Amino acid sequence: MPTPFLSSEEYDERAHQLYNEGQYDQALDVLREGLALYPHAVELHVGVGYARLAREEYAWARRSFEEALILDPEHEDALAGLGEVLLKLGLEDAARKAFHTTLALGYEDDLELMLQIGRALFREGLVEDAKEYFEIAMRQAPDSAESVALVGYAQHRLGDDDAAIATLRRALQLDSDHTEARIYLGNILYDRGEYEAALYHLDRSKPEDHWDELGIWRLMELKRTIHRLPDDDPELRKWEERLAELAGEPDDIDEMLAEIEQRAMEHEHHDVKHQLELFGIMLTGLAEQKTEQRTHRVMTRDGRAFHGSWDDIVRQMRDGNSTFTGRSVQDFMLNEARRGFSLTGVVIPTGDAESFIRGSADAGLLRILP
Repeated sequence: MPTPFLSSEEYDERAHQLYNEGQYDQALDVLREGLALYPHAVELHVGVGYARLAREEYAWARRSFEEALILDPEHEDALAGLGEVLLKLGLEDAARKAFHTTLALGYEDDLELMLQIGRALFREGLVEDAKEYFEIAMRQAPDSAESVALVGYAQHRLGDDDAAIATLRRALQLDSDHTEARIYLGNILYDRGEYEAALYHLDRSKPEDHWDELGIWRLMELKRTIHRLPDDDPELRKWEERLAELAGEPDDIDEMLAEIEQRAMEHEHHDVKHQLELFGIMLTGLAEQKTEQRTHRVMTRDGRAFHGSWDDIVRQMRDGNSTFTGRSVQDFMLNEARRGFSLTGVVIPTGDAESFIRGSADAGLLRILP
């Protein structure tokens, strides 16, 4: 039931706290209660807009921001929020207009507002537009490591890696603890083949600093190759644990979808054969089965060698990785294929052991020895 002794500002503060805690439903309830008492409170309409936006209720969010702007056409947070919603609705020109209105009204000195707008544009892939707002923020606060780093991210996305590297290094000079900038820089350096420099930066991060798997895979790979750490080295265990947290256990549906996707991708690269041709291939395959169990040899990038049948080699690779103790060969291949894709961008087949090993060789992760 409404509590009249609360002011509209107090309702807004309560809702803001709930919003920051991720309790969007509860925040919305507080804002509705406040609006029942203070229907012309602009901040409450704006709050409803952001709560709706967080719940991905874009049409309702748009309505709330527009109601706020009817009450105050120059409200900067309402303009920024409306721009975000319009981006979600695919109305890019209208969103740009809302964002540029904040500049026309003189809000370019509002650092957080400029960063908010820039991030919204960046998330939707409008990187050139985002860079404009990040650069405005950087000019307003040249000592802000966050503003500088965001310019660096945009430069990288626009293909200017030299500028991105210089900008990210400047951000780290301003704040050596800016782990996001350090991880981003490490990944750029890895992509350029500057592996020791990449390891220097990635090795200064902690497992909890990472929210995707790419940087962790690369860090572990570099530790194995440059520091010559074995797979069971205790130094790698904390990173393996973080990978497990991020990846989670694959369920039956994930595996089925991965297999379907893999088969579809393989079919894209093969023409449909005439039935007689297929029959001939099948006969050839039957003949080749007699020699299927012959011994093969492979060597990984860190110098480990394996030999035996294709199935034997994959089992040996799995058994040599403490992360997969007690798990199936299929789990191992799926996980390694995902790691390989993160490192190289090459899709590695997981349908059978031979395809997996040959795909890993094509990706440069191992060599098949004569």
